[in-house]
Amino acid sequence: MAKTIQQRIGKLREELNHHNYLYYVRNKPDISDQEYDRLMHELQELEAAHPELLTADSPTQRVGGEPIESFRSVEHAVRMMSIDNTYSEQDLRKFDERVRKGLGASPRYVMEPKVDGIAVSIRYEKGLLTLAATRGDGRRGDDITANVRTIRSVPLRLHANEPGKPGGKGVEIPEVLEVRGEIYMPNSVFQKLNQALAAEGKEPFANPRNATGGTLKQLDSRIAASRSLRFVAHGLGEVKPQSFDSYWDFMQAVSSMGVPLPEHVQKADTIDEVVAAIHAFESVRGKLAYQTDGMVVKVDSFAQREKLGVTSKAPRWVIAYKYAAEQAQTKLLGCTWQVGRTGKLTPVAELEPVFLAGTTVKRASLHNIDQIEQLGIHIGDTVVIEKAGEIIPQVKQVVAEKRPKGAHKIAIPAECPSCGTKIEREEGVPDIRCFNPACPAQLKERLRFFCARSQMNIERLGDKLIDQLVDAGIIHTFADIFNLTSDKLQELERMGEKSAQNVIDSIQAARDRGLDRVLGGLGIRHIGRTVAFTLAQNFGSLEALANASVEQIAAIHGIGDVIAQAAYDFFHSETGQQAIAALKAVSIDPKMKVLQTPKAAEAGLFDAAAGETAAVSSDHPLAGQSIVVTGTLPIMGRDEVEELILQLGGKAAGSVSKKTAFIVAGESAGSKLDKAKELGIPVLTEAEFLKKVGRGKE
Repeated sequence: MAKTIQQRIGKLREELNHHNYLYYVRNKPDISDQEYDRLMHELQELEAAHPELLTADSPTQRVGGEPIESFRSVEHAVRMMSIDNTYSEQDLRKFDERVRKGLGASPRYVMEPKVDGIAVSIRYEKGLLTLAATRGDGRRGDDITANVRTIRSVPLRLHANEPGKPGGKGVEIPEVLEVRGEIYMPNSVFQKLNQALAAEGKEPFANPRNATGGTLKQLDSRIAASRSLRFVAHGLGEVKPQSFDSYWDFMQAVSSMGVPLPEHVQKADTIDEVVAAIHAFESVRGKLAYQTDGMVVKVDSFAQREKLGVTSKAPRWVIAYKYAAEQAQTKLLGCTWQVGRTGKLTPVAELEPVFLAGTTVKRASLHNIDQIEQLGIHIGDTVVIEKAGEIIPQVKQVVAEKRPKGAHKIAIPAECPSCGTKIEREEGVPDIRCFNPACPAQLKERLRFFCARSQMNIERLGDKLIDQLVDAGIIHTFADIFNLTSDKLQELERMGEKSAQNVIDSIQAARDRGLDRVLGGLGIRHIGRTVAFTLAQNFGSLEALANASVEQIAAIHGIGDVIAQAAYDFFHSETGQQAIAALKAVSIDPKMKVLQTPKAAEAGLFDAAAGETAAVSSDHPLAGQSIVVTGTLPIMGRDEVEELILQLGGKAAGSVSKKTAFIVAGESAGSKLDKAKELGIPVLTEAEFLKKVGRGKE
């Protein structure tokens, strides 16, 4: 009897794995969902009754397990390198010239879509999935095996081809097989996830790649299991024994073992064929179920790859051709005006919905009134929209010949759409503002900014909840946040006891934020994160800064007259004084150790009342350096690295320029990395940066 049950369990697992392969890899299901669920339910019941027969590779083990405390760092057996990219056909042909010169022969190429997801390495030993890790810094990554096991397109056990199985001929599974590839979130899943987050009052993800990264970072694998991620292979790591001569043959082999490949993978014997394939793919990529921003071109022969070798950053045998930002045409239905935290009104185009770069776009930025005038845009116009960096939709131009009769210019508001206060235009700039400090729209935006991750990081106070709190008259100031109670929160719509307590816990955690976070969160004009940290270091308390003159503030290195005046005006305005007093009343009055710079000392800024002082010299190895952080960083994360840069005297800049000292680049670094390479600016991995500043592991 026991043998019969074991045989039935084995048969069910085989059938379910086969149907998972057909559905998630081949997109050709041959049974109904109801029949699949019946088989799964039978297997679950048998395993529950006979737990001694449960194995890690069972299809029932994809639902996720208990949360883990943290991700462990693991070393890659073979380094995961980044690849060079280009937007130019000319550069693509130069790549081919370099390859042919290096080989003394003409190579065969393999082209595949550049899937816009998160790069991972999945390791199989004796056909069983044993490890999945992120790229990290290329040498070490995070162990995300628990989350990857929930992805149904990833086989938990490889299968050698047998008669009747997809593929046609037998394949011997290597003792060790590392498949490199991309985990992504399908466009349809991404849109549903963002809709659900918006309904819960949480901040939506910017794009599918960010959503994928956020999902894989979840310590609770059950969350990953619920988000329907997918995987496609695009490379190899350690393979023992390695019996393949070409990349094409290797990929066909792993496909026959059940590993999914991206669509539109093809071979080419000449660079002309490569270019033709790239142009042909551009017309179909927008119809795929996932995001892709280009095609990757690789030398097929492993022997030729070995001969070409690698640089310190990337192999010489591969290049990515990236397409220009995707555009689409749609109709302008109207224009609304958003009121920001400083009172600035920003025009937003209300569009006829159109699918663009993985999302359905209904709104796009029009920047300011000068942009409206330059575009000559009318309500009813057909417009061309584009995603800047494939994230933020913008109106790029008007298709004038399609303008309908009755189209009219966009009206510039005379009153604030939120509070009705008369709008004023600032001299010398294309901005119009509402100067009413009690404006509800401004209050909501100030609160969102105050609670944001880079400031006070009160993650449970999302947009929807802030709207409710302001509309209900419960919150009027930053300080009111810290007076919230669970009972008061439970009076709001869709807020239960547990959810309310989570919000309270998040607020209480924010009480420990430093002076720079509080100062940055106040929303003072011209004072962002870097400036807030500099002021906090040099004054040590809100009180000391409030007592400083414009001249004393301006004497700080990196603080000019405009910033100094803005800070002085805020701390001497009724609004600013009330905000500070209210925060102190709820015990939000952090202190920071004052770092006395030579310039500040000469100016006689500090006295005993200002706070403890410490000299700044060689203790700050990044003093005066502008550093850009980009991409996904596996060890500390971007926010933490930027904060470390500030602590070490540097500036965490948002864009790359000739003044940039170096950039810290992680996975999916994008255009900032491209710009740095173009300007010849040094590029460091997170591990290299930490070693440089004495925080890395030897």
